[in-house]
Amino acid sequence: MLEFDGLHKSFGGNRVLDGVGFTVAPGSMFGFCGSNGAGKTTAMRIAMGLVRADAGEVRWRGSVLDQGLRRRIGYMPEERGLYPKMKVGEQVAYFARLHGLDGAAASSAADEWVERLGLAARRGDPVEKLSLGNQQRVQLAAALVSRPEVLILDEPFSGLDPIGVDSLAEALLGQARAGVPVIFSSHQLDLVERLCDSVGILARGRMVATGSVEELRRRGAGRLLRVVVPDAAPHWATTVPGVRVVSEQAGDTVLELVDGGDDQAVLAAALRTGRVTHFAWQQPTLVELFREAVAVPTPQEVAA
Repeated sequence: MLEFDGLHKSFGGNRVLDGVGFTVAPGSMFGFCGSNGAGKTTAMRIAMGLVRADAGEVRWRGSVLDQGLRRRIGYMPEERGLYPKMKVGEQVAYFARLHGLDGAAASSAADEWVERLGLAARRGDPVEKLSLGNQQRVQLAAALVSRPEVLILDEPFSGLDPIGVDSLAEALLGQARAGVPVIFSSHQLDLVERLCDSVGILARGRMVATGSVEELRRRGAGRLLRVVVPDAAPHWATTVPGVRVVSEQAGDTVLELVDGGDDQAVLAAALRTGRVTHFAWQQPTLVELFREAVAVPTPQEVAA
């Protein structure tokens, strides 16, 4: 089990992490979500020993991470840490040797990952000659080449085209199937929803939601209504008490009931505006859950 336990970190008067904690089980994928500046990168850097926590610790199989244990982790920083003049194959093999593989094993593993990530034709090219997306693939190969026991990846899908995304997703799923705990941060919530067994949402330095996607959806179930009225007048739902319009497009409206809103009142209002072809509760998407979780409370909500 990979455990982030009660991490606190401040830079001057700026509190970046405030008791952050979560666990990632072997063989599972954890999506670490949050707005820019929420503290995701800082938490990952603490795990890798690049930043010192003010309090709390990160453990792997019950042991606090030290330099020896960190050599077993495949880490991919958000900022590329590549040598631009070094050739792709040599670079990946170099990172394998840094993690303890001997020369032959490092070369073999480098060839494997360069091939699997679609870089075989660029094996002999300097990294600086590659597109940003291909540089991202090299960075990922460097994280995977040492056969890590844990993967910690900061925005690994950034800059990849759809083929690159699929290639990376398959590689990460393969690692998880082999028993490796995988944690990655991403703003691409559709990928998180598709790939991850569990999700953590970080806002203002605190974990505001954790659990599987289905668990998070169930917490929001029964609140969103989808109403389809093909010939509806625009903005018909804004006059219904206790309703917040989440989206509205061509007669397809998603509503949230708030302040004691009544679904039957919504149905009656919809029927008055036209023929209703669809009326049902809808589970929120991860994007909707994320927006709700990171929303800044109003002064009235704080006072309540």
